Amino acid sequence: QVQLVESGGGSVQPGGSLRLSCAASGTIFSGYVMGWYRQAPGKQRELVARIFSGGSTNYADSVKGRFTISRDNGNNTVYLQMNSLKPEDTAVYYCHANSYRVGSRDYWGQGTQVTVSS
Repeated sequence: QVQLVESGGGSVQPGGSLRLSCAASGTIFSGYVMGWYRQAPGKQRELVARIFSGGSTNYADSVKGRFTISRDNGNNTVYLQMNSLKPEDTAVYYCHANSYRVGSRDYWGQGTQVTVSS
């Protein structure tokens, strides 16, 4: 069983920055693909960024150049550094994990609210 606990959300003005953290427990963290998703009111949950066990990354086009995902395998933590935030970045952000091995499943954190408003 994998537990994911997010932190670091909050309210910020446009152009500001936030860093989200996701602490994982209950698994061999380094073997998991870790990701950040977000869901705005009335919209579907969407992938923001993910990082593979070897360190390669994917980003949604809407956040490229502004957000950076990273992982610390020693501390079982994945981060999302968000810069130049825009009002359209307002959403609940969820941490996600999956090993993508046979029999694996999706794991989700409880979510953390990010609000970008003047």
